[in-house]
Amino acid sequence: MHRISLESKFVTNDILFELKQADALHISLELKSFLLECEYPWKALGNTLTQFIQKNIQLIEPQHRILGQVSPAAFLENLENIVIKEGAVVEAGAYISGPCIIESKAVVRHGAYIRGSVFVGEGAVVGHTTECKGSILLPYAKAAHFNYVGDSILGYDSNLGAGTKLANLKINHSYVLIVLDNKKVDTGLKKFGAVLGNRAQTGCNAVTNPGTIMLPEAVLFPNQTALGIVKR
Repeated sequence: MHRISLESKFVTNDILFELKQADALHISLELKSFLLECEYPWKALGNTLTQFIQKNIQLIEPQHRILGQVSPAAFLENLENIVIKEGAVVEAGAYISGPCIIESKAVVRHGAYIRGSVFVGEGAVVGHTTECKGSILLPYAKAAHFNYVGDSILGYDSNLGAGTKLANLKINHSYVLIVLDNKKVDTGLKKFGAVLGNRAQTGCNAVTNPGTIMLPEAVLFPNQTALGIVKR
């Protein structure tokens, strides 16, 4: 596969996630500020994301951390480090391990597995047998059916087709590189999945290699494999 290069200004968080329109896109002030501060998506992952989530959990009184509709048959581990806001729904059989923040109107469906360090934005969906770890789902992002979302960011109203896998670890376990401005950029991450800009989509059973960046409204068709930058 041939990696295409792109000017770095096109893969900032501000551009990928249209942060100038954050209010209209229901992106919280805290998340907007965090993404702007990090500048590039890979800088918002790993330990940086974990610290951001933990910091925001601590700002909420313990008795106000679980306000959403949580089935008694859901599994919550590390409960003191989980926030489920009013209006969110966690169905029976879902498994959530903190630290994790689930915002209003988000849905975590039966059989979903959230392994920790996950921020689920307003109205986002973590669906049946979808596994998420170390990731951000911006508002109304959907990982609805049989997906793997590891160390990734899903933009506003992005959608993963059933069976889409966002691979986050290279076969040789080396650091993930991005090609920008005709130069290789070391992300400093050995685990880095994919970034989907706002309204990007994948078809069923698509696979992204580590470090794939899909620009806003880009499409990866069913059964395709992506590497590097995916343009609209």
